[in-house]
Amino acid sequence: MAELMAGFGVFTHALVRGIASSLPKEALRMSSAEVDLARAQHQHEVYVGVLKHKLGLQVIELPADDSLPDCVFVEDAAVVCGDTALITRPGAPSRRNETEAVRKALNDLGLNIVDMADDTATLDGGDVLFTGREFFVGLSKRTNQRGAEILADTFKDYAVSTVPVCDNLHLKSFCSMAGPGLIAIGSSEPAQKALKIMQQMSDHRYDKLTIPDDAAANCIYLNIPNKGHVVLHRTPEEYPESAKVFEKLKEYMLIPVALTETAKVDGALTCSSILINKQREI
Repeated sequence: MAELMAGFGVFTHALVRGIASSLPKEALRMSSAEVDLARAQHQHEVYVGVLKHKLGLQVIELPADDSLPDCVFVEDAAVVCGDTALITRPGAPSRRNETEAVRKALNDLGLNIVDMADDTATLDGGDVLFTGREFFVGLSKRTNQRGAEILADTFKDYAVSTVPVCDNLHLKSFCSMAGPGLIAIGSSEPAQKALKIMQQMSDHRYDKLTIPDDAAANCIYLNIPNKGHVVLHRTPEEYPESAKVFEKLKEYMLIPVALTETAKVDGALTCSSILINKQREI
């Protein structure tokens, strides 16, 4: 089994996509809250600006496609680890065409492309948690066992364990990596149950950062030269108690990012980017 991947959290590039004008009315969702499109677009611009200007990543920005209302959520379309990109087969049929533009962009970056050709498989990137040592894959309404098996075949250097996800859209709806060996996990019973399963499945020990609000447990960890440990997390205005927990990470650069609007259509911070570590320039 692989040890902690060297340079965990080190990224050079980010792939993002614009917000479709069709998102407020047509994006898939579990809630009926009304989305403010202009506000959603502004929040997304801030998010992209943090990646590009504050953190210095090279950001590839794909244009929105109004025929694909969920297209801003690029994370679901591909899983990137090292120089390999697995192009997924999203669980929602209406989202399958989102992978085309993402595939082209990742191919243009020089990544090794693996296509999920099996039409019985489904996999959303939001169900994939890479810890630097192994993968956990949520088996949800969007991701099935065959999808997890293809991921395991693609990234053979890493163990892959599956975790049932029953009460949420994705595995990362209530967890994420908040640092090397540190899992941010929501405090709800389903989240804690999933963590227990992950701990039982793994040969590795992880520290946990328990976040009061499940949605706020989805954060983005990066290791940036000259900045060190960086975490993007939801704002104190959205989740005041959860923000206080992140503030305990004293050695980290903490960047609060608002996500009030796309959260209404089940968006989370990790959903809107694919982070890539390119060892060489193209």
